[in-house]
Amino acid sequence: MKNRSVLLALVLGIGLFVTSCSDDNEGETLAPLSGKWNISKIGGTVGGQETLVDAPQNEPGCNKDYLDLNIDNTLTEGNYDSTIDPCALSTTPGIYSRSHNNLTTVVNGVTQVQDIVNLTLTELKLKDANGMIEVYVKN
Repeated sequence: MKNRSVLLALVLGIGLFVTSCSDDNEGETLAPLSGKWNISKIGGTVGGQETLVDAPQNEPGCNKDYLDLNIDNTLTEGNYDSTIDPCALSTTPGIYSRSHNNLTTVVNGVTQVQDIVNLTLTELKLKDANGMIEVYVKN
């Protein structure tokens, strides 16, 4: 009888321990956000179906446009353009912040808030309030 009591106490103790170790990040991914992210695809949702295409802003023959998120919450947008010179890079500084699964950027005084749909070590997928989706891959 004593063995059953000890076994029951052990099972109850394990059950309490397992249930107390829940995931408290409320769905927030813990992958690092900082780094250089190259724009890969853009798109949206039409009729409940997500549609993505290769990012048209990427100049053929040039490096991909990018978003460089620094650990100090500054950012640099990099855009390659061949209008004047082949693959000329122009950069624009800004700042960003993350609150749970939202990414807020401020570039040239314009604030943009996007949901972080997916964040892994190699992919960052953002969606704005209008349903516009951007997919970045880590450099």
